[in-house]
Amino acid sequence: MNTTTAYIAPLPETKTKSSLQHELRRAERIHRIRAFLLVLPLLAFVITFFVMPIGTMLVRSIENVNIIELLPQTSGQLKHWDGKEPLGTEVYSTFASELVQLRENRDIGRLAGMLNQQESGLRSLILGTGRKLDPESGVPAYTQLTQADPRWGADDTWLLLKRLSSRYTADYYLAALDYEKTSAGEIRKVAETRQLYISNFLNTLGLTVSVTLVCLLLGYPVAFLLANTSQSRSNLLMILVLLPFWTSLLVRTTSWIVMLQSGGVVNSTLLSLNLIEEPLQLIFNRIGTVTAMSHILLPFMILPLYSVMKGIDPAYMKAARSLGGNPLNAFIRIYVPQTLPGIGAGTILVFILAIGYYITPALVGGRSGQMIGNFIAYHMQTSLNWGLASALGGILLIVVIGMYWLYTKLVGVNNFKMG
Repeated sequence: MNTTTAYIAPLPETKTKSSLQHELRRAERIHRIRAFLLVLPLLAFVITFFVMPIGTMLVRSIENVNIIELLPQTSGQLKHWDGKEPLGTEVYSTFASELVQLRENRDIGRLAGMLNQQESGLRSLILGTGRKLDPESGVPAYTQLTQADPRWGADDTWLLLKRLSSRYTADYYLAALDYEKTSAGEIRKVAETRQLYISNFLNTLGLTVSVTLVCLLLGYPVAFLLANTSQSRSNLLMILVLLPFWTSLLVRTTSWIVMLQSGGVVNSTLLSLNLIEEPLQLIFNRIGTVTAMSHILLPFMILPLYSVMKGIDPAYMKAARSLGGNPLNAFIRIYVPQTLPGIGAGTILVFILAIGYYITPALVGGRSGQMIGNFIAYHMQTSLNWGLASALGGILLIVVIGMYWLYTKLVGVNNFKMG
């Protein structure tokens, strides 16, 4: 009897546990790469237009390389001078030759300007000395310098030049805090007549807090109305809220000048109603600054509040009422705590935007309504003291980061709990 043997195909080998883990890791790696490529354009944009400018500003606030570039040899020699031993004659010769070279290259004005930003009076010293130096007279450099100005014979002048010739300096931050460093290296507060920045920082914080509170007091009822009215009425009110975004900042600020000036709409109305006897000073002061900035920044408070209020279930208030709570008590104890994330988000957003304002305060602020942003713009555009402007911006950045840290600690979403 013939028997046939049936051919049975081998079963495929089952995948081992290690191979499955390898394929899973490979799939996850591909997913991460795809995700990174998707966010790469945004990351490049943030680094190019946000991180790098801020980094450049912070470096510029402590950098002092321009003087080293203009006086490289003198800076190098003064670096090794301890200020106690007599200054060598080679330092006088090097400085005189470099000053003459700067005069011939027409860079002496640039050096004088940069030094005068650090210490008042150095501009006239450098320019006056540069005009009197004669390298072909045969007179020693020390004699020419001291005859041009006796201050070159004093160690204090060279100690000051040594300090200003260092590559990195804290002088800009000291000046931004109304302090200065003497030629001996001692830190002291500047004269009262020259103190500008601390008082202006405090004025900026006061104005910013005032604007934030005004926006909160005005924006909370509007956001509540938007979130609890009919859809058609809510859409109409939302258009009115967003209307400032469609209008130029300059136009809005100019409109407030027309409204608040002595012969403007507000004073004319009050005079016609016999409520006042003479026009009120509503512009070119703190009142004008707070009013104009509050109008401009009010939508930034309303929108976060509205987004939070829209998500609050009306059943909470109904339950509170059914349990015997009066409307005011239910609103304060039930509704307001649920809006704390919106209050925190709107407050920090308005605060950060307001603290750096300078266009509106420049137009309607006058002397008492100026903010630190106006000083930064002045040093960037007029005095060209970019180091001091960067130091002021750096301090402002620290304040903003501190406020954001405080917000995340106190009102952050992760810390929010129903009371």
